[in-house]
Amino acid sequence: IVSHWTVGELYFKNLSKQKQKEDMEKNGNNRKLRVCVATCNRADYSKLAPIMFGIKAEPQFFELDVVVLGSHLIDDYGNTYRMIEQDDFDIHTRLHTIVRGEDEAAMVESVGLALVKLPDVLNRLKPDIMIVHGDRFDALALATSAALMNIRILHIEGGEVSGTIDDSIRHAITKLAHYHVCCTRSAEQHLIAMCEDHDRILLAGCPSYDKLLSAKNKDYMSVIRVWLGDEFLIHVGDLSYSVNFYHLGENVLHVRDADTQDKILHALQLQFGKQYPCSKIYGDGNAVPRIVKFLKSIDLKEPLQKKFCFPPVKDNISQDIDHILETQSALAVDLGGTNLRVAIVSMKGEIVKKYTQLNPKTYEDRLDLILKMCVEAASEAVNLNCRILGVGISTGGRVNPREGIVLHSTKLIQEWSSVDLRTPISDALHLPVWVDNDGNCAALAERKFGHGKGIENFVTLITGTGIGGGIIHQHELIHGSSFCAAELGHIVVSLDGPECLCGSQGCIEAYASGIALQREAKKLHDEDLLLVEGMSMKNEEVVSAAHLIQAAKLGNAKAESILRTAGTALGLGVVNILHTMNPSLVILSGVLASHYINAVKDVIHRQALSSVKTVDVVVSNLADPALLGAASLVLDYTTRRIY
Repeated sequence: IVSHWTVGELYFKNLSKQKQKEDMEKNGNNRKLRVCVATCNRADYSKLAPIMFGIKAEPQFFELDVVVLGSHLIDDYGNTYRMIEQDDFDIHTRLHTIVRGEDEAAMVESVGLALVKLPDVLNRLKPDIMIVHGDRFDALALATSAALMNIRILHIEGGEVSGTIDDSIRHAITKLAHYHVCCTRSAEQHLIAMCEDHDRILLAGCPSYDKLLSAKNKDYMSVIRVWLGDEFLIHVGDLSYSVNFYHLGENVLHVRDADTQDKILHALQLQFGKQYPCSKIYGDGNAVPRIVKFLKSIDLKEPLQKKFCFPPVKDNISQDIDHILETQSALAVDLGGTNLRVAIVSMKGEIVKKYTQLNPKTYEDRLDLILKMCVEAASEAVNLNCRILGVGISTGGRVNPREGIVLHSTKLIQEWSSVDLRTPISDALHLPVWVDNDGNCAALAERKFGHGKGIENFVTLITGTGIGGGIIHQHELIHGSSFCAAELGHIVVSLDGPECLCGSQGCIEAYASGIALQREAKKLHDEDLLLVEGMSMKNEEVVSAAHLIQAAKLGNAKAESILRTAGTALGLGVVNILHTMNPSLVILSGVLASHYINAVKDVIHRQALSSVKTVDVVVSNLADPALLGAASLVLDYTTRRIY
């Protein structure tokens, strides 16, 4: 019988002789590394076999012992241990460890049976290192036995996430293992987050991916048919699991109801007929050489006891009267189009102290200033008897709050795209950091401290330099599928209206924002139509929205008309929101809110459906919603709010 691993075996047998000679010289007189590879089923053997061939190809460095257990030895699963024999591997030990049964108890009993049988095998083999794959209960028994018997463990494919009991088993094996080989960058990051030693983690790629990329022909259906055996269509359950398990992105086709072999076969045929952009999420086909090299680097003289890389933790503060009387507070950061502000905010929403600087134009200067101001505020918080619980950041633009990253910002804040704010600030202050869009933060501020407290469904509209907002639905903040919910300033109210900063025309922001009013004020001033009796301007003074509002108050008819149009545009946007979200409350926030509220109410009365006309429209009574909202990101978390 010709082995289905022939291509891989020849590849490793034909490794450069010069490379082997160099490795021999490095190895010196050290004894061979005795490696035990334990395989439980056909699925994990598909990942382990390439590694086994790589080890077998270098007998001057390694002694390989193969232990077979689990479903490999069950008739119903095809006695798949024969695949191992066909690949010309000597099986040192066969352990019957599966207890038959249809409930969870059988799985527990199988683990117990393996734990009873394994110590004798490991005592006889005395391996230097045991290689364990994946997340099966059999693998947990292997890792537990090896760990308790002081045998080094190399875990393959730790850090993956599948959303089942497998996650718990996989992560338990990770904690027992001394060395880790992972397939993807995200898995590597998960292992690091789990406090595993970075020096003992190898990002190699997927071992079975080496096999696919080494195939000389591109008939992948034939490759998989040979790989899984002629009977692969019978075992549709195994294949449907593999189709659904890996989540690669838009090129993944999910077979959700895999109850027929035709459905899976059809899905595979559809996929193999398509061409997708090349992705190296699972490596470049050279995982095994990396793993073999990693094995060679293991120093058996190093202490066996594994180390965990815990993040730094401050010493416990003694329970004295000053600590008891500390005010629990948050550091709030507001990145506006003009100013950068940092404040210490108490649990009750009191701004204990505030710091303001002009917002720098470049990314480097802005981040340096944020760190400097936060460090200064955190230091002064000690003197103010405030205990800082974390840092909340409110910024313009689209934000991924889960990762703490500004995806891209408005034109008001330049050089502010794909910016990781969480990591540098958290590293500098050793505090948790939350980041969100300024409109969302304003809504959170209203929910915790303002008119929205206790209201199930409400909308906040910020009227400032730009127009933003936030939506609270069933007491929770709405972010949207791509973190773009509540871009209320870009609701279009006219098809041929003025151009907006977003590139569109007729947005609310193009009519009612501070920038829009400033634009109209400049036009009037250039035509000598802005100033009326009671107004004066210095030559160097910049025309602003405030001048337009002042002129309107003093009876300037053209200024009044511009403000009326702006208020109408905002009102039409609110009507659209009412017809879409049906909130019970609309809160107007920002410096222009009081100038617009009557116009908004009038438009609602004239143009909204009767079923939503009863909505309450109010002006925010919060002095600083952006800072209070940033603080709410922190303070809500301390009371276990979930977003």
